[in-house]
Amino acid sequence: MTRRLTARFAAVWRERHPAGRYRYRDPAAAPVPALTAAYTTLGRRVERAGFVPPAEVPALVRDAAEEREWALTAPPAEEVAAAGTLLLGVPMDNFSVPAALKAWIDRVSFPNAFTGPDGGRSPLRETRVVAVMARGGGYGPGAPRASTATSRRPTGRRTSPASAGRRTTCTWWPPNSPASTSCRSSPAWSTWPPPP
Repeated sequence: MTRRLTARFAAVWRERHPAGRYRYRDPAAAPVPALTAAYTTLGRRVERAGFVPPAEVPALVRDAAEEREWALTAPPAEEVAAAGTLLLGVPMDNFSVPAALKAWIDRVSFPNAFTGPDGGRSPLRETRVVAVMARGGGYGPGAPRASTATSRRPTGRRTSPASAGRRTTCTWWPPNSPASTSCRSSPAWSTWPPPP
């Protein structure tokens, strides 16, 4: 669901911004490597040095492991810093964001990556962030979860969560933006985006 909604948002954005540049990243298809002790060590050294712009971080690298971590960190952090609009497709997995997205967030959240030289004004302050969020699942015939069409409540009564397949929700951020809406997995969601 989240992929479809995110793809729809991106398609409409590209229609409305034909001169805009678009870059697609899928942390599930191309996983971001997990952080290592070298990432943490380099990050702490950067924090202790005060404000260190990302371009000057290589001067603080002390070994091959730290160099590898910075080589994995700098490109995605630079992409985020250069983005005018950042679109995040965020499904809820086990009451949290997926591990692949969390790994990407951890990777780009390197110390000082998004802190301006004055120590407070973020270079991202002008960046529009749109989070397309969905939760729920399909339990109907043929769906991957069809075998879980019944579940037990703590009381021992059997219930059918057929309505759970209709509880998918979507949230567009920021509120009051032209793309701001809320939806359920009923036919109403497919009418987004509103006509111009």
